[in-house]
Amino acid sequence: MMVLASVIDPMRAANRLSERQCFTWRIVTTHGKPVDCTCGIQITADGMLDIDTTGDVLFVVSGFNQYNYIGMDEITLMRRIAPRFQALGGADTGAWILGKAGLLEEKNVTTHWEDLEDFTTSFRRSNVQPDRFVIDQPVFTIGGASPTFDFMLHLIRARLGYPLALEVASVFVYDETHFSTDAQPLVSLGLLNDFEPRVTRAIRIMESHIDEPISIVGVAEQLAMSSRRLEKLFQQHLQCSPGAYYLRLRLQRARKYVTDTLLTMQEIAIRTGFNSLSAFSRSYKKHYQSAPSDYRAEATKRQVS
Repeated sequence: MMVLASVIDPMRAANRLSERQCFTWRIVTTHGKPVDCTCGIQITADGMLDIDTTGDVLFVVSGFNQYNYIGMDEITLMRRIAPRFQALGGADTGAWILGKAGLLEEKNVTTHWEDLEDFTTSFRRSNVQPDRFVIDQPVFTIGGASPTFDFMLHLIRARLGYPLALEVASVFVYDETHFSTDAQPLVSLGLLNDFEPRVTRAIRIMESHIDEPISIVGVAEQLAMSSRRLEKLFQQHLQCSPGAYYLRLRLQRARKYVTDTLLTMQEIAIRTGFNSLSAFSRSYKKHYQSAPSDYRAEATKRQVS
C-alpha cells in the first residue's frame, strides 16, 4: 500500500502544483480485478495486464509472496510487452518479478534490504547493490516505500525541474531527500541517525553475520573495546545484552524465512546460524510462543482467508 501510494501521490501532487497534467497513470492487475493489500485495503484496478497494455513506464509493485499472485503466463506476457515501454521498474518485491521475467540480466539492481542475500542467489546474472534505488536504463529497481518516494522526486526533478520536486517534497513534509546510492537503513536501526554510534556499528556487524554468528567478544574486538564495555552500552541504550539483541536479529530473519519462503526449517536454521534444528525450534518457540512449523501454518492460513 505504501509503495503504491509513494508512486502515485507524488505524481498527483506534481500535477496539482504545476496546474497541468504532467503525469497520467493506470493501475492494472494480472486479472483485472481489485486486489487486497496486506493491510486489508482493497485497490481497484483500471484494467488487466494484457498484450495491449501500453505506456511510457511499466512500474511493477508487489509485496509479500509475490509469486502467489502472478503465474508464468503473466511473467511471459510481461517479457513480451516490455520492449514497448521506455522504462521498466520494480519496487520492493516487484524486482523479483522483473528478474523472473529475465529483464534484469546484466543489470545493476536492488531490492528490499531483507531480501538482498536471497535475491543475489536467485539472480546471479544481476549485479545486486544495497542502494535505495538503482537506475540502469531502461530498468530501475527500488528497495521499498520510502526509497520509492525518493525515486519519484528524482523523476520529477529530472523531467520537470528541481523547484517543482522541492514543492512536491514540501507538500508531504518530506525534508530528508536521499540519493539513489545511499544505503538502505537496516530495520533494527530505523532512521536513528543520532543513535549511539558504537551501538549502531555493533548492530551492523551483527546483521552482516546472521548466517555465521560471531562471538560478542569478536564484535567488541572489531570496535576496539572490551566486551564488558559493549555490554554496558547495550544495557544503557537498548536495555538488553548484546547477546540477546543478536539472537533477536537472527530470529527476526528466521521469521521472514518462515512466513515468506518455502525453505525447510532445517535450511532456515542454517541460514540464521543455528547449529541444529532443535536449537532453532526451541529459540523460535520461546521468542514467538509458537513452533516455526506452526507459525508458518498459521501465517499461510491468514493469507488465504
